Amino acid sequence: MPVFRLAKNSTEFPDPKLAEDDGLLAVGGDLSVKRLIWAYYNGIFPWYSKGDPILWWCPKERFIIRPSEIHVSHSMKKYMRKHSIEAIMNRDFADTMHRCRLKREFNEGTWITDEMEQAYYELYKMGSAASIEAYTDGELAGGLYGVIIGRCFFGESMFSDKENGSKIALISLARYLEQKNFLMIDCQLHTDHLEGMGGVRISYDEYKSLIYEGMK
Repeated sequence: MPVFRLAKNSTEFPDPKLAEDDGLLAVGGDLSVKRLIWAYYNGIFPWYSKGDPILWWCPKERFIIRPSEIHVSHSMKKYMRKHSIEAIMNRDFADTMHRCRLKREFNEGTWITDEMEQAYYELYKMGSAASIEAYTDGELAGGLYGVIIGRCFFGESMFSDKENGSKIALISLARYLEQKNFLMIDCQLHTDHLEGMGGVRISYDEYKSLIYEGMK
């Protein structure tokens, strides 16, 4: 099945169910705010390397954490009791996203390009993206950022500067979102680490129904 090429003068995407088996749906287009919001509303996200055309993905099986079902291990509870823990929403969105980029550039490479940083900061300025930063004993330990559509949070990336930093950020985010009656944290792709924190696989149809419900 050929991959769809997006028109520059339209923000529409093909039917997400036409994605390849690996989740690749389309190529091209841009990272305008309007296109990004429409993409996330349909479970589509950009993921590509610097110098390549924009690739848009929509996996047929999704991996999410329901905020009320975040799993905090015994060892993690013990660690959080031993230290002074604080989490701040939107301390500095641009800085958090850039720290996520730097961690990946140094290790395995990153999809967070200059263009991505600018695009998601525009989402943040209009209230459609957010970050959370975790502090341990008064020092920045880690953080993450993502997109917000209704009562659904679409996680994009995270970083740790200190032990358990990203875990504390994710736990804190889940607790905050539970208070706000959010329905899910979209993890995009499965990892054993996130499964251990409560992540579950669901079908695209169930995933899309959560997005619809979150818009009510």
